Amino acid sequence: MGTKGREIVGTDVGGLIKKLNKALADEWLAYYQYWVGAIIAKGPARSNVAAELLEHADDELRHAGLLAERIVQLGGDILLSPKDWYEVTTCGYEVPSDPHVEVLLEQNIKGEQCAIGVYQGLTELTQGKDPITYAMALEILSDEVEHEEDLQAIAEDIQLMKGGK
Repeated sequence: MGTKGREIVGTDVGGLIKKLNKALADEWLAYYQYWVGAIIAKGPARSNVAAELLEHADDELRHAGLLAERIVQLGGDILLSPKDWYEVTTCGYEVPSDPHVEVLLEQNIKGEQCAIGVYQGLTELTQGKDPITYAMALEILSDEVEHEEDLQAIAEDIQLMKGGK
């Protein structure tokens, strides 16, 4: 990282890198969970659910790229092994062992809610201290909020199709 770039970070850079690596682990696991879910999905509105899950998977992969780039800019090392993701993840990985769309949606809604908390924390940590990381975390937070809304809307539509409320 450039000297001036490091100077503008008004928080513990090592601690920030650890938090960014935790978020990176979350994003890789979320990417895989969405991708697998799209492939195995069964049930009502399967094609719509699968398309949405693939779209979200692409976003999670993009988020991972943003995080990795920022970690490197800050002079840190990104996690190099998938086994490390499980050791540092905040949101974890819920195996999509039940391919029913409603179960997949619920699992991914929980994941998005966890991610919202992670990025809310990163924005609070970096606001007024690290404008680059703050802007990145805010962008990702906005995506995660949108993902939660998208998934909840699909789940509600499925309930309405089934005659529920």
